[in-house]
Amino acid sequence: MTTTPWSQAHRILCVRLDYMGDVLMCTPALRALRESGDTPRHLALLTAPQSVAVAHHIPEVNEVIPYAAPWVKASVQQSPADTLAMAELLRSACFDAAVIFTTYSQSPLPAALMCQLAGIPLRLAHCHENPYQLLTHWVADPEPGQVIRHEVRRQLDLVASIGCSSDNERLSFRVDAKDADWAASWLHLSGIDKARAWVLLHPGATASSRRYPIHHWGRLTAMLAEQLGCAIVITGTADEAGLIDTICRAAPANTHSLAGKLSLGQLGALIEAAPVMVANNTGPAHLAAAVGTPIVDLYALTNPQHTPWQVRSHVLFHPVPCRNCYRSVCPEAHHDCLEKVAPERVLAAVVDLLTPSVAPLPATVLAGVDA
Repeated sequence: MTTTPWSQAHRILCVRLDYMGDVLMCTPALRALRESGDTPRHLALLTAPQSVAVAHHIPEVNEVIPYAAPWVKASVQQSPADTLAMAELLRSACFDAAVIFTTYSQSPLPAALMCQLAGIPLRLAHCHENPYQLLTHWVADPEPGQVIRHEVRRQLDLVASIGCSSDNERLSFRVDAKDADWAASWLHLSGIDKARAWVLLHPGATASSRRYPIHHWGRLTAMLAEQLGCAIVITGTADEAGLIDTICRAAPANTHSLAGKLSLGQLGALIEAAPVMVANNTGPAHLAAAVGTPIVDLYALTNPQHTPWQVRSHVLFHPVPCRNCYRSVCPEAHHDCLEKVAPERVLAAVVDLLTPSVAPLPATVLAGVDA
């Protein structure tokens, strides 16, 4: 690697102020940063408080700094003093460089200004407009006008602009031994034979536009039990317990709810142990990709950039003219992109993924999209 200011940067601040799935989709780029320096690098991740837990399972990250930035979605009220205090904390850490990861709809400039105030000499990001002194290195953002890339590829392209790459572009999530032991014990105590097929369902999602209809989940659980004889495990947050209870009331006997009962590490271990997972386009779907579990992704057509990355998958949706709406609530109120995905299609996808495959993983999961 040619010696450049970036190749000599040892302490790098990586900024991703989003949810778990967004952080996971940055992990190949984090690995490229870590592996491409002249010396071993120290990566610190500045991330939203709700993503701190997942950051602790990313081996490429040495340090996690939580920050509820006032310029991101669902932010809380902050005073200017809070932003200045964070800039001072970053200054005291003496970072050599900062890489700001964003989606194309987010501006990197507030984070860039904070990094400039912190005295971080090298600052990289995608940007739609000329950032002038706020970024020392910037990549003119071609999205969405010229190209639409997978979110993982977007971040890999960003760090490639400063000469960073890795032969391993898989997502990263470390399952700790204690969590793997817990998952094995729980499955045994629940009477689930790991040698037989069982299915993990994750019916929740933060945005209502990305949730497969609840009546379809009920029908799916019945078919899984009747036609495959599968045990069913349903996961979700405590806030999703009501949704999951409704599904369980219509579900067959061999259905187990773990809503609100798992740490993130336990969820990761259970997903890793699962023969197949069925989920909406949400963080645990990317966690499945990270640990290599085949997934049926019930993919609302809110955006095209977040399909499962480099894992056996079926991405199910119904084509609609309002696709790529980027909305958290269905703007047409019909939800047809998921409403019209029949549970029979989901069952067929599960059966296919339960069948061992000798085919190599696709370069991207787009080859697995079901139209």
